[in-house]
Amino acid sequence: MDIFSDLIMGLSIAITPINLVYLLLGAAIGMIVGVIPGFGPSAGLAILLPMTFGMDPIGAIMLLAAIYYGAMYGGTITSILLNTPGESATVASTFDGFPLAKNGRAGPALVMQAVASFVGGTVGVILITLLAPMFAQVSRSFGPPEYFLLALMGMLTLIVMIGENWRLGIISALIGFALGTVGVDLETGQGRYTFGSAELIGGIYFIPIAIGLFGLGELFYAFYQGLHRFGTGGIVNYENEDRFWPTRMDWISTRMTMARNSVLGFVVGVIPGAGATIASLMAYSTERSLSKTPENFGKGEMAGLVAPETANNAASSGAMIPLLTLGIPGSASTAVLLAAFLLWGLRPGPLFMEQNPELAWGLIASMYLGNMALLTISIFAIPLFVQIIKVPYRILGPTVIVVCALGTFSVNASFIELYIMFAAGIVGFFMRLYGFSAAALVLALVLGPLAEEALRQTLTISRGSFMIFVERPASVWIILVTLMLVVMLPLLNRIGKKAQMVKKLDAG
Repeated sequence: MDIFSDLIMGLSIAITPINLVYLLLGAAIGMIVGVIPGFGPSAGLAILLPMTFGMDPIGAIMLLAAIYYGAMYGGTITSILLNTPGESATVASTFDGFPLAKNGRAGPALVMQAVASFVGGTVGVILITLLAPMFAQVSRSFGPPEYFLLALMGMLTLIVMIGENWRLGIISALIGFALGTVGVDLETGQGRYTFGSAELIGGIYFIPIAIGLFGLGELFYAFYQGLHRFGTGGIVNYENEDRFWPTRMDWISTRMTMARNSVLGFVVGVIPGAGATIASLMAYSTERSLSKTPENFGKGEMAGLVAPETANNAASSGAMIPLLTLGIPGSASTAVLLAAFLLWGLRPGPLFMEQNPELAWGLIASMYLGNMALLTISIFAIPLFVQIIKVPYRILGPTVIVVCALGTFSVNASFIELYIMFAAGIVGFFMRLYGFSAAALVLALVLGPLAEEALRQTLTISRGSFMIFVERPASVWIILVTLMLVVMLPLLNRIGKKAQMVKKLDAG
């Protein structure tokens, strides 16, 4: 009963007028961020994070969380209408989403993706409500050794998921760790890599790096591809459609698809480093293998759209569990959310839900309301988002640059941070161009200082002995789980790649 009383308390906080405004605003912004090709929740959160300074922490976290899961809804609109995923988690939605649109069923496809996203997101939040307190209870016995191993797990699993470019992933992570060492050593008081600059004594701030890598880096890459020379046109013509709403058979044939992929997506989302992208690809591959008509996949099969949409939204909810209960972000987006918590002096972890029940349960309750709001927006604001898709990059690009610069400068009024942001943007472009992982760099930048602090505390406790990691039962379990994930995740990655290969072969 405690769970339900806590949830009711959270709902009472979430439905206050100001928090409802923040929630609806975040949901709308998230969908717009998802609609813009090449952007995604990471870029949107990084760019808009400075705008939340001065807000109440509960309202700000609700706003940012709504942007996070709202982008999952919006990213599919371009997948269906343009065959261009708004972000990596909606790649699998292009496999059958765009063929459905070409077959004159863009309307039913857009409605079904909204419903599938709602079901996946809502089931994910229900599971968060039931499981998050249990995770928090288990993790209360954790100390510095366990926190160091958890940070290591988050980095290792992400690097493994990069697949054949794991070497580039390691290099990206090492760059992030190196940036995290800049500033004053808290143990000795010595300055590290500050080069005599007083503004670097506090270290390299997370915000300019994140805005540069995700915001400017993606924008520069879009310029490199030539998107600034023309609009994004190519919208499917609705005049050829027979009907806007899905048929009765669409609902009946996808009932079980939504049910099983909600659970699948959530489980994959809880695993640090896996995330919504691999969940959506796994869901598509699994659904195709279970179908009685697998030959229809890739040609406009509704289940082929519903499966990845349900899974990626459930995964985005699942990723909140390790963030809230362990303080470990499993993706670049949740790393930005972790940075937001830290900016307000909040430290997610085993005691977070007990020490900050209003914020934790207010956030969880807001996700129920956010998914209902997003379902409504997704269905009834489709014409508006179609117009946003038509905005050319030559107009969108300069606007994003100005917003990035203003957002960065508004935090600390620091010109050095502006220079760092633009430098990170250039670095982000080349990382995108040559296959490096901006997500690994950001995760290392966030987790690096936390891991360093935990490791130093651990070695102080053990008087320099590393045997402490195998003498504590909780540490041994984390090591075993990490090894299991390092072995299993490449297999999951192959399943996702197999789904993409099958789609290409079918198309050929």
